[in-house]
Amino acid sequence: MPSHRNNIYLLLSVACMAGYIWLYFAYAATPDTSGPFAEVCIIKHATNIPCPSCGATRSALALLHGDFLDSLYWNPIGILLLIILLATPAWVLYDLCAKKITLQKFYFKTESFLQQKSVAIPAIILLVGNWFWNIYKGL
Repeated sequence: MPSHRNNIYLLLSVACMAGYIWLYFAYAATPDTSGPFAEVCIIKHATNIPCPSCGATRSALALLHGDFLDSLYWNPIGILLLIILLATPAWVLYDLCAKKITLQKFYFKTESFLQQKSVAIPAIILLVGNWFWNIYKGL
């Protein structure tokens, strides 16, 4: 079990570090959340259609600036990602120091919860709705 925990915690830590680096460079390049660096999306550049997560970086940056409504406008997914970026490292450190696996348990419970049809279908509908919202906004 510990090696399984270590794999999940390492993956989450690396993902958070990548997110912090991405936000740092996005903020340094575009402190007003509207510059060209914040518009990097492989899917949009390949298809000229924004993906469901387009605007998430600008959303997170707007939230860091204290502008909740602007953050919501850019992409609600950015708010969720920023919450995860802030909570995960603290939770990993807590579990490592306390020698517990609370984050791993939460991760697997959340995964099981999201796999239920009664949860997955509305979540997919919300994601598709967000995608249409991004297309409508012309991100």
